[in-house]
Amino acid sequence: MNQPSSALLTDLYQLTMLHGYLQQRMEDTAVFEFFVRQLPPRRGFLVAAGLEQALSYLENLRFMPWELDWIAQSSRFSTALVEYLTQFRFTGDVHAMPEGTVFFPDEPILRVTAPLPQAQLVETRLINLLHFQTLIASKAVRAVLAAPGKELVDFGLRRAHGEEAGLLAARASYLVGFSGTATVQAWALFGVPVYGTVAHSFIQAHEDEMEAFEHFALAQPNHVVLLLDTYDTEAAARKVVALAPRLQKRGITIKGVRLDSGNLADHARRVRRILNDGGLPHVRIVASGNLDEYAVQELMAVNAPIDSFAVGTHMTTSSDAPYLDCVYKLQEYAGRASRKRSEGKATWPGRKQVYRHDGAGGRMAYDVLTLADDPQDGTALIHPVMLEGRRLAPTPSLADVRARVAEELARLPEHLWRLQDSPPYQVRVSQALRDLAKACDERH
Repeated sequence: MNQPSSALLTDLYQLTMLHGYLQQRMEDTAVFEFFVRQLPPRRGFLVAAGLEQALSYLENLRFMPWELDWIAQSSRFSTALVEYLTQFRFTGDVHAMPEGTVFFPDEPILRVTAPLPQAQLVETRLINLLHFQTLIASKAVRAVLAAPGKELVDFGLRRAHGEEAGLLAARASYLVGFSGTATVQAWALFGVPVYGTVAHSFIQAHEDEMEAFEHFALAQPNHVVLLLDTYDTEAAARKVVALAPRLQKRGITIKGVRLDSGNLADHARRVRRILNDGGLPHVRIVASGNLDEYAVQELMAVNAPIDSFAVGTHMTTSSDAPYLDCVYKLQEYAGRASRKRSEGKATWPGRKQVYRHDGAGGRMAYDVLTLADDPQDGTALIHPVMLEGRRLAPTPSLADVRARVAEELARLPEHLWRLQDSPPYQVRVSQALRDLAKACDERH
């Protein structure tokens, strides 16, 4: 399931260009590709995400009567444009890398082939959808790499940049290996497992901390995870030990405790000792509180006895790299290859394919970026997913996407697992592509 959005959720220049194309009858086939120009600092790779929402957008894109009325009344556009939009449907083809594929700069993760007005109009929303989930997936996967085997949960909705951002961040983090989310709607819409405890306000609303613990346990007998740091963390842990036998008599087992402040490693060690000495070695320790992949890595490095990490604000906003230098560029029109030559923003022309080559132990060795009609050795990464506006296959499950990500991570060169700058992965540009670029340059 996906959230509906208005066809007017676009940039003005998409409508003005569409108007110009129609006036000049420029409706031949165009090819656009979405790619990232360069990696953010301290990133060695990216993970493609958002394809499901992009395809749903293309399938369902329609102009509603109120939208058409607004365009007609804006005084900027002709009656002919309004009539065109009344019947608008996306009828093009889409090729893409499957969600969960690791990719690198200049490699297109999506290609749109459609009549020029259609291919142009969808630019803004496609970038919006693909950029955000790819950004968050590529941030979240770093926490997955920093804490192998640990449970990771998205806690970021409340500080996400809007409703859709929080919801899609839950999806993007789950598909790269997070265990679940605190965002309830992500459970309802996508089937992402949901996790949660209580806020400090629940504890503060009670006169007695032990009473608060007991009341929560009675309300959620199958999901008892207690928040310890409202007052004195270690004292609260001792109350948990005292409460456990009383709850056990009622068939309720305490599953975990959460630490949300202070020196998490020190608190975790003290709490672990209190729980173990109190006969509760099975009770898990959850850590939260402004965590990111670097904080998680530090806690792992000192062997803090933490079983689960709740990662919120820094992941949902990709705080250290809040955007990707991504674009959706025209690569061919009316059978003629097109190449942008702007300083620092030059593109490779034509419809492209990426071939991945493996090295020792089955790990990725290098990629070849070439033209779609220039077959190479290796594994082709870009595949047809939509023909004449209709999907070619059912949507893969998130479980399948998660499995793909796990396989991709297992094949990454080890130096790309690091959380700091490392030698870049090699993407080779084929001679056929270089020759086409030269021919385009000579034409202008």
